[in-house]
Amino acid sequence: MRLSHNDFLAVVKNAPLVSMDILAADASGRVLVGLRKNEPARGDWFVPGGCVQKGETLAKAFARISAGELGREMAFSVARFLGVYEHFYPVNFAGEPGFDTHYVVLAYQVDGEGLSPPADDDQHEAWRWLLPDEILADPGVHENTRRYFQEDQTHAGPV
Repeated sequence: MRLSHNDFLAVVKNAPLVSMDILAADASGRVLVGLRKNEPARGDWFVPGGCVQKGETLAKAFARISAGELGREMAFSVARFLGVYEHFYPVNFAGEPGFDTHYVVLAYQVDGEGLSPPADDDQHEAWRWLLPDEILADPGVHENTRRYFQEDQTHAGPV
């Protein structure tokens, strides 16, 4: 169930969001990142992802998010679970003053061969494929995305 703007804003203000990030890697080890149009993380390169909606199973959320962000609906069974992460942002999607955004993120890795993200995506201006070392070295890649590739990953780990 997709919430109205005001209902979603109330959730962001009062509770953490549950989301999924998808690390899509090709055969050469490059990972897909998109340049964010919207807050939080506007103007930063970030791996694809999205929120789990109320009443939506993780499998259905994964299928929806992969179709919308990667251009191909993927079965949850093809994903390898990487861990649970927390992402904190000093802003919210609506630019409302006085409150931040907190995500509890379930991170997954998939085979990204042949993916072609949608060109008319309302969340991203552009897409590119980067090697993990490039992700770590690029200051334009958001720190939450870089964290997936750091050896001293700070996350809760598998549940």
